[in-house]
Amino acid sequence: MSSLELQKALVARLRGDTGVAALVGTRIYDQPPPEPVYPYISLGPDQILPSRADCYDGKEVTLQVDAWSRGVGFPEVKRIAEAICVALDDASLTLVGHRLVDIYEEDVRTMRDPDGATSHAVLTFRALTEPV
Repeated sequence: MSSLELQKALVARLRGDTGVAALVGTRIYDQPPPEPVYPYISLGPDQILPSRADCYDGKEVTLQVDAWSRGVGFPEVKRIAEAICVALDDASLTLVGHRLVDIYEEDVRTMRDPDGATSHAVLTFRALTEPV
């Protein structure tokens, strides 16, 4: 499935990026632990839509990446969001069994969670893949 291969490549890219690592280390999770160390990045939901044309069986994948911080205000979570965008926007990722045609930043939202202590950035990326 192209979304699983995309997830693997995306996590590898984030873990290998020095800008991201400087801010969150290796704390990049599909499912965060019950009591995570802040700051960290987690993967949110994704959606897969077929993108078909003559002789083409591609997929359009919309995926969410979340950044979490307990730093004062929004500066830390905004720095993490920026590092994620730099690492992923128009990235060249290798997928097993699929080819990444394009990946780009679609949306970034920053908010304070109801606990009043956690800042949260929600980043949406759109990727186009095709089988090889």
